[in-house]
Amino acid sequence: MALDPDLAAQLKRNDDGLFAAIAQERGTGTVLMMAWMDDAALEQTLTTRRATYYSRSRRQYWVKGETSGHTQYVHDVRLDCDGDTVLLVVDQVGAACHTGNHSCFDTPSLLTSTD
Repeated sequence: MALDPDLAAQLKRNDDGLFAAIAQERGTGTVLMMAWMDDAALEQTLTTRRATYYSRSRRQYWVKGETSGHTQYVHDVRLDCDGDTVLLVVDQVGAACHTGNHSCFDTPSLLTSTD
């Protein structure tokens, strides 16, 4: 099965044919992680509702949680206004980050003031 042509036409890809994918937790709104997708990864995600990404370093697809058990069940997928990023609204089981943190954005703020 191929990605819907109307959706594919809206996507803006980088030189490697990839676009950014942001995973956001459905229940809390927490931004969990950023990864890369291509058309095949998005089509697989839409079909299975399991977040599927493309690893640039390994040059292969990976389904979130396939080896770790830390899965992402996808409830909604949205395209941003530029067509270069998709938002996956997911139920996260376990850690989203490879460090073991729930979110890859569990770091201190880079802002020095609260104003």
